[in-house]
Amino acid sequence: MTGPDPAALHPLPHHRKLVFLKNLITRPTIEVGDYTYYDDLDDPANFERNVLYHFDFIGDRLIIGRFCALASGVKFIMNGGNHETAPVSTYPFAIFGGGWEAAMQGQSVAEKYPSKGDTVVGHDVWIGHDATIMPGVHIGNGAVVATKAVVTRHVPAYAIVAGNPAQVVRFRFDENTIARLEKLAWWHWPAEKITRHLALLGAADVDALEQAR
Repeated sequence: MTGPDPAALHPLPHHRKLVFLKNLITRPTIEVGDYTYYDDLDDPANFERNVLYHFDFIGDRLIIGRFCALASGVKFIMNGGNHETAPVSTYPFAIFGGGWEAAMQGQSVAEKYPSKGDTVVGHDVWIGHDATIMPGVHIGNGAVVATKAVVTRHVPAYAIVAGNPAQVVRFRFDENTIARLEKLAWWHWPAEKITRHLALLGAADVDALEQAR
């Protein structure tokens, strides 16, 4: 047994609002790993609509790992939503042309306007309903983002974050256990091995998981 087909759009045949997200994505600047799912209350095609201000000319990417669970209404604000704050005006004159492109002063759009780089979600991350992830944030493996959280900074592996701006509420495991889980990286195991060890993945016995063959 190897579990569900990662190439299936609807891994639950009678639940059409849940998708393996990789198979729905159309944009080359969004990368999603196998088995990551998105469950939308209305239409899972909303996902790309919720990746906001994601302009090709900026070049930033949204990268989401394997085995993530994304709830309805999750939003990613990308770098196209950034404005300059140092000048007198935050208005983006340069993008409108008609002579205003002179504001670029020889710079490209990517150079002119602030960018925090790619937004990266690790493996086995759970992001709750209506959470918002800001540009350039990295969310570590095994992390949990609470409902309606606004994530403005990097989230450590196996942290649970909540609030606006999101703060670490606690860690799911102690520091040593987190290091062991990161080393195990079970999300890269073959599907057959994952299937053999479902009981361990559904328990909290890291010693036994380390001994799994």
